[in-house]
Amino acid sequence: MDEKQIEERVKKLRELLDKYGNHYYVLDQPLVSDAEYDQLMQELLKLEEENPDLITNDSPTVRVGGEPLSHFEKVQHEIPMLSLANAFNEQELRDFDRRVRQGIGESPAYICELKIDGLAVSLTYENGVFVRGATRGDGTTGEDITSNLRTVKSIPLRIKQDADIEVRGEVFMPKQSFEALNAAKEENGEVLFANPRNAAAGSLRQLDPKVAAKRNLDIFLYSIGNDKGIGLASHYEALSFMKEAGFKVNPETEFCESIDEVIEYVNGWLDRRDDLSYEIDGIVIKVDSIKQQQELGFTAKSPRWAIAYKFPAEEVVTTLEGITLTVGRTGVVTPNAHLAPVRVAGTTVQRATLHNEDLIRDKDLKIGDQVVIKKAGDIIPKVVRVLTELRTGEERDFSMPEECPACESELVRLEEEVALRCLNPKCPAQIREGLIHFVSRNAMNIDGLGEKVISQLFAHELVTDVADLYKLEREELLKLERMGEKSVENLLNAIENSKTNSLEKLLFGLGIRFVGSKAAKTLAQEFETMENLQKATYEDLFAVYEIGDKMADSIVSFFDQPEVDELLTELKSLGVNMTYTGPKADKESQADSVFNGKTVVLTGKLSLLTRNEAKEKIEALGGKVTGSVSKSTDLLVTGEDAGSKLEKAKKLEVEVWDENRFIEETGGVE
Repeated sequence: MDEKQIEERVKKLRELLDKYGNHYYVLDQPLVSDAEYDQLMQELLKLEEENPDLITNDSPTVRVGGEPLSHFEKVQHEIPMLSLANAFNEQELRDFDRRVRQGIGESPAYICELKIDGLAVSLTYENGVFVRGATRGDGTTGEDITSNLRTVKSIPLRIKQDADIEVRGEVFMPKQSFEALNAAKEENGEVLFANPRNAAAGSLRQLDPKVAAKRNLDIFLYSIGNDKGIGLASHYEALSFMKEAGFKVNPETEFCESIDEVIEYVNGWLDRRDDLSYEIDGIVIKVDSIKQQQELGFTAKSPRWAIAYKFPAEEVVTTLEGITLTVGRTGVVTPNAHLAPVRVAGTTVQRATLHNEDLIRDKDLKIGDQVVIKKAGDIIPKVVRVLTELRTGEERDFSMPEECPACESELVRLEEEVALRCLNPKCPAQIREGLIHFVSRNAMNIDGLGEKVISQLFAHELVTDVADLYKLEREELLKLERMGEKSVENLLNAIENSKTNSLEKLLFGLGIRFVGSKAAKTLAQEFETMENLQKATYEDLFAVYEIGDKMADSIVSFFDQPEVDELLTELKSLGVNMTYTGPKADKESQADSVFNGKTVVLTGKLSLLTRNEAKEKIEALGGKVTGSVSKSTDLLVTGEDAGSKLEKAKKLEVEVWDENRFIEETGGVE
């Protein structure tokens, strides 16, 4: 290609990648396969590398992360990023409405938005090109984090209008990304992030943008700070303008004509917020009319035309009665808090993980302390802080042991790890935990083989590795406590049925370091048989989308072990399936599917399919399955006794299919 052709090709590649990126990360409507997108990105990277004079700040290639920074520059906000006043109950919302009506002399319309639990940022565009991004800071002065924000794929580097505009939003880390990040940090013995908000903030304040690029951050834009004369009459119009310009706007935002509708919206999210893929900590309510906003004005700290309703606190106080240790299947020794029973977020909590020795030291925890606990992400119990002012002098220090509590082997701290590990491969605790993992739902899913039964089998020396599970005999099981004829029959049937599981179930069950259930499915789909995977080189594995260098190294090292080869040979001889039998991920089929990009809820008892089978069909065709019906639900599939979800779907005018219609649309029952 000559110079002009190269310039035209670079321009075309950028236009295509911007279009495909917007549809994938903002609209959630992928137009091309991941492989095709990656191929175009590699071509652009190569052309820019060979022609550095063609590199621009709005090129999609900047999302991979640039050179490390030495520090963050300060940024003065042209219009202050003020915080919002808070409301904590219905009466305080009605008081806010009363003040607004008094201020403007009439009843206003409101816009309700989910209050994303992340980091507030400002994005500045000149002639439609992203030129600067900054943190909120103290509201007047923030930090320039442009390099890190360019790595957030849902932030457009060029918008559809050649406008000078500043927009504001909340960068967040989705729950799934947060869990994966903390799992990796825990596996590596690193200090965990306390919550997704801290993880997002920590990621955006990395001096190396390449770190931020790997964190799968996302954003919702919620306001225009300075529109340079665009002339919008309402907040609703502003949101519509941003959406049309290519910004990602939260789809759960709602227009409300009265404070009663606002309160109905707030109450609806009190029960539904757990269904979201990201954390929210409240609802933001804004007067819709820009003219009315201007009439109401500001206090020194916040606008009079907006308020943040904060969800009720989930923190409670209890006593740390003791600290015990557990040994995981990878040998990590984890301290656990034993608490005086206390009710939190609808459940009774008696235990909470303390992760590692450093956390105990940092929080200055002592046995007997009064501690504040909460459910991290409203799910996992967590010790937040110690109430040192309530100490009596009777509290006792805790220190980690030097030997494994299960096998008395010396505990070691590997280089760059926080966690203590037992490196004894024959440690009974590690073997037991490995067996529990192998039979778990996301692995071989052997019903009836819970933790207690595994512990019994292990204690009676009936199993020493996973292959022994397939050699269990009826007479041996009948001798165990609470194992009658029917229980034993059901258990043996479940073990036998697990032999036909698709390859990804076995791969995940084997407990290969860094290989989660999603990676196991990716590997199974790519290599199709265990034999092919065993032969795969590092290069073969690293070439697979979503398989990184650590995971590739770990897989090669795992299959290089002679005992692993012996175990797999034995499992195969026992009749355990070694082939992928699940649906193939076909992006072209997904693009034509009625389920592509749709949110589906399953309810009632299906007669021709199991829930998991129906879910796999939907996901293979590009859909997403969630657990509850909401305004974002596109389709409800019903079986017998559908119940309240069906009623709610009708109320929200969600499309409803019976099982027969679903089977017709998904190609029948295999």
